[in-house]
Amino acid sequence: MSADNQQERSKIEAWILGFTDGEGCFSVSFIKNKTTKTGWQIFPEFVITQGAKSLPALEVIRSYFKCGRLFINKRYDNHREHLYRYCVRSITDLEKVIIPFFNRNILKTYKRNDFQIFSKIVSMMSKGIHIKKNGMIRIAKLVEKMNRKKKSRFLKSSETKRQTQFMVN
Repeated sequence: MSADNQQERSKIEAWILGFTDGEGCFSVSFIKNKTTKTGWQIFPEFVITQGAKSLPALEVIRSYFKCGRLFINKRYDNHREHLYRYCVRSITDLEKVIIPFFNRNILKTYKRNDFQIFSKIVSMMSKGIHIKKNGMIRIAKLVEKMNRKKKSRFLKSSETKRQTQFMVN
């Protein structure tokens, strides 16, 4: 790789880092799913959201990472443009592309803490820890420390409380 290419790559990485610090999110959701053994499914995702006018920026980011998808969230309220989301949900892509990028390029905002917890959760999931109820509980407790620090719906569910009570005893 030539010096010019390395310099250009460094610039785009810094730009993606700053963009993520301002507009990105590392999140993990618990979604009820009756088809799973536990009745819940865990979705880790890296997301950057922008209005339609900034869609080209999301396309550059997707092109750089060579993974993830772009989704449209159509708006019919008083906003003038639809929202677009660049989203990476694949455990493999998160583990092999997204997490290494942010390990090399350190976030500057409090989002760094969310990323560190997110990385730990993705690692746990790649090891299959999320398959069992006690692993899900461990992950849910970590999720409560992320982003808005909301109590987990999964941990508040009556079924989880009942099963947790039996695991503790």
